[in-house]
Amino acid sequence: MVRTRNTYPRQVLLALVSTVLACAAVHATSAGPLATQQAQPAAHTPLPVDRPNVQAKDQAKDQTKDQAKGARNRTAAAPPSQAEPAPIVPRGRVYLFRGALGLIFSRGMDRLTEKIQRAGIAADVYEFTVCNLIMGTVIEAYRQDPAPIILIGHSMGGRCALQIAEKLQAEGIPVSMIVTVDPAHLSPDVPANVERFINIFLSKDVLGGGDIKPIQGFPGHYASYDLDRHGEVLHISIDKMDAIHQQLVEKIKEIAATPAKTDGEIVSLRYVVPPKEDIELWDSGMAVAARAGDTLQTIATQYHVPLWSLTQANAMPDSAPLAAGQRVVVPRHLTPAPVTAVSQPVSSSGH
Repeated sequence: MVRTRNTYPRQVLLALVSTVLACAAVHATSAGPLATQQAQPAAHTPLPVDRPNVQAKDQAKDQTKDQAKGARNRTAAAPPSQAEPAPIVPRGRVYLFRGALGLIFSRGMDRLTEKIQRAGIAADVYEFTVCNLIMGTVIEAYRQDPAPIILIGHSMGGRCALQIAEKLQAEGIPVSMIVTVDPAHLSPDVPANVERFINIFLSKDVLGGGDIKPIQGFPGHYASYDLDRHGEVLHISIDKMDAIHQQLVEKIKEIAATPAKTDGEIVSLRYVVPPKEDIELWDSGMAVAARAGDTLQTIATQYHVPLWSLTQANAMPDSAPLAAGQRVVVPRHLTPAPVTAVSQPVSSSGH
């Protein structure tokens, strides 16, 4: 019994010592390689880390140099218009005129003026009450620099635009385009020195309603658009229609590059725009020769115009077959004709 009691503590002590030594050995074994692994990167950090950083910096520098060199090469090879924004070159002068109480009811002329200016064209808006004064300004500016003249007026401002055109005719000065927007009654007729004229009006309106006519033998392009059947359009809103503004800005931008003279017949257009139809501002009509079996419907498809524009311009049923060579009036824009046009106009104007 005594031997057992004396032996047991020694065995326990030996077991404890063995366990401690074993744990120490395990710890030393595992700590040794870890310490070595941690110390090794610290000793060799410049090789695996610094070199890639240097290489990355060198590559970045080389790439920056290549990009700069490529940009210089592209700049040298590109035309000036691509290298930097081309300066805005005025292609005409636009004079706009408000109607009575224009600062309240004709603010659409101000909005249109801003849009024209943003397109890079000189434009100013005035009250119609200074019409006689502006006549002298227009003449003097044209004498100094003969740029295309565009006159646009709403209500009494439309009457002013036509009065200025009459004065310019007396001075031997052409007018590239006049646009009257629901002009006042008793406005003058369109004089012969006007190359392009567009009237957008409400025939039954008492504040405007001017159905402007060209003089006898008028040689230019004429188009009249009565919006009376568009119940949503009023005298005080017709000058503010964005769809009309956009079309006018495009016409003004192209006016210097679009000759008004054509070799063939120029046909005047007079439309009552049907309700809910888009308001498309054609410049004039042209005569085309129908093919045997054509109808107004097939010609409308060929020239991409609405059928109503042909039925109003031509006194014939839309489904009646046409004879070969029969004359048909088709509305047109004074821009180059699309190369995919199917039928050829009677004239060789290319418009």
